Amino acid sequence: MVGRAESGQGGAGRRRAGVRRVILVGSRPEPWRRGLVLAALALLLGLLMLLHAKIPNRPGNLGSLVETFLPWFGLGVPVLLAGALWRRSASAVAALLLPVVVWVHLFGGRFIGKSHPVADLTVASHNVGAANPDPAGTARKLAASGADVLALEELIPQTTGTYEKELAKTYPYHTVLGTVGLWSTLPLSDTQPIDVMNYGPLAETIPAGKKTAPNRALRTTVATDHGPLTVYVAHLGSVRVNPKAGFWTASRNIGVQALAEAIAAEKNTRVVLLGDLNGTMDDRAFAGITAQMRSAQNAAGDGFGFTWPASFPVVRADEILVRGVEPESSWVLPATGSDHLPVAAGISW
Repeated sequence: MVGRAESGQGGAGRRRAGVRRVILVGSRPEPWRRGLVLAALALLLGLLMLLHAKIPNRPGNLGSLVETFLPWFGLGVPVLLAGALWRRSASAVAALLLPVVVWVHLFGGRFIGKSHPVADLTVASHNVGAANPDPAGTARKLAASGADVLALEELIPQTTGTYEKELAKTYPYHTVLGTVGLWSTLPLSDTQPIDVMNYGPLAETIPAGKKTAPNRALRTTVATDHGPLTVYVAHLGSVRVNPKAGFWTASRNIGVQALAEAIAAEKNTRVVLLGDLNGTMDDRAFAGITAQMRSAQNAAGDGFGFTWPASFPVVRADEILVRGVEPESSWVLPATGSDHLPVAAGISW
């Protein structure tokens, strides 16, 4: 009797456990119903990258800030994918197709081999850094780069003489105006300053404490075997991110407008712009320039070619843009004592 009672109680317990399991299984969401929050985040990520141009720039230049770091939004994909796999969410995995497709559409072409080894002229640019502890070593590295035309930015009186001395053997021609200069293996002529700090009505909005010297850009002509090449060298104003002003770009944007106007008025069809532009060509603020010129890195480089900060580059602040010549290749040179990395490009007629 006792055995039969215990057996009956055990059977009832098993039945109750079975019922609980059925209830639990029935109450679990199906794979398409799991991770709906992750799916929503994936869709938002894709839409943000797809519609970045629609993000308003006010307040705080939010649109420009997003576009400055736009390639890095792709890192959200593996993070969300890990969450989707952990949740076993089919809906989240499917939703991730949108940001993947958008990112590949925007940036995938930059990883397709487009460079050609042969070029008529090699140009290079480097913000050498006012606090560079080894200007002589930096100059020697740049002289060994093989560049025919070399632009330097952020020159200061204490080190300009060092660069002139170290580069003299490789580059017999050079011109320096203020904090920018150009060294060349080919003759230079008609050098003129370009005021990128006091251009247009926007300049009046810059507080006196934030204004910088106007001698941060120049225009000159390089005599090549194929005819004159106009070269602009520029170091545009800095940008800042702070809680009150958001992404402050007014000083830089003044320079963008000044350069866009100068290039539009340039009679020579063959133009190269070299310099530290303190922004990326994905930023809408550069539309006045990118409507007239092509980025050598985007056209003929492999990857993004990030240049700042040198210790862990996250943006391409230093650019080579061309008009009327063909970019054959573009690359980033090894680090020097500066907080920027140098850039170079091969161009042809």
